[in-house]
Amino acid sequence: MNDDSSHPIEVAVEAEAWQTAVTDPIGLVRSTAQLALAEAAPAPLQDAQLSVVLTDDPRIRRLNHEWRGKDKATDVLSFPAYDPDLPLPPGCRPELGDIVIALETVQRDAAEAGLPLDQHLRHMVVHGVLHLLGMDHETGETDALAMERLEAQILARFGIGDPYLEAVR
Repeated sequence: MNDDSSHPIEVAVEAEAWQTAVTDPIGLVRSTAQLALAEAAPAPLQDAQLSVVLTDDPRIRRLNHEWRGKDKATDVLSFPAYDPDLPLPPGCRPELGDIVIALETVQRDAAEAGLPLDQHLRHMVVHGVLHLLGMDHETGETDALAMERLEAQILARFGIGDPYLEAVR
């Protein structure tokens, strides 16, 4: 497992296959999460701490079962930790939470969509960050559309097309 706990965005590579599947997965995750925070977070949260775990399908399946009652692998899970109603001690950086991303599911989804793996990984990071910021696509169509628009806007900054357009799929 590789990580750097001195950085506000910690990345742990739990499944070593990520190291060969994507060039510099830690750098890619950090740059993507930083841009997502800069574009979507309110000012006090733009330098928040968060962690991303790059794992595999068996691990995410266990987490998905334990936390969501769904006994199947998924691409990304987000575990929010930030509560805006709780005051932070002076000098403390807010902790947004954790994002977990599964290699095999992300690889399958990227292949099915005809996308490079690194682009789809960026999408999963953005998606996870937006969940940590309180956005949710499962609460209604209006919320889903707002989240999709913001994801597309952030991904466009990396030169990635809108993943929700049929022409891109």
